[in-house]
Amino acid sequence: MDSVERSGKTVEIATLDALKALRVDRDEAEITVLDAGAKGILGFGSRPAKVLVTIKFDPEKKAKQFLREVTAAMNLPLTVTTTLKDKQLLINLTGDDMGILIGKRGQTLDSLQYLVNLVVNKGKAPYISVTLDTENYRQRRKETLESLAVNLAKKVKQTHKNVVLEPMNPYERRIIHSVLQNNRFVTTYSEGDEPFRNVVIEPK
Repeated sequence: MDSVERSGKTVEIATLDALKALRVDRDEAEITVLDAGAKGILGFGSRPAKVLVTIKFDPEKKAKQFLREVTAAMNLPLTVTTTLKDKQLLINLTGDDMGILIGKRGQTLDSLQYLVNLVVNKGKAPYISVTLDTENYRQRRKETLESLAVNLAKKVKQTHKNVVLEPMNPYERRIIHSVLQNNRFVTTYSEGDEPFRNVVIEPK
């Protein structure tokens, strides 16, 4: 429940009732007065005040709450740090056994990032891009893929045979394409269907 309408003798009474129903403080909500109400004369023509109270959208709070619930269910205590800038939400997780959250080639981390994206952008606009990271995994993985791309390009140049990489997510495929886009000896393209789409490196 993100919003409620409430009526009361006054706008203030109706507002307090709505805030109580949503379990939020006044600074966490947007209050719209639908009807200021009227006292009437001698009891005639009176009507209650009516307000619409909506919880303010806070992507950082939403993300933190979701991640804490998920990791608590995994019995994996951690600290969540968020930074929101230019519609990009950067989330860093710290704690013990972060390898569990990373998973094989980052698959668990990618899946969790996808779920956080859904939670943060549920029914909201404009779209907010979410990047989830821990132990600087994203940067380390990027450097690994860049090195892999260069080495495989050399192999293709020498053998004149295509090399098909393992399936990767769109972000990782872009890294391979970007590293080799200006290579004089090879070209790259993607083939297959998600989530098994992969990069092919072929000689020019």
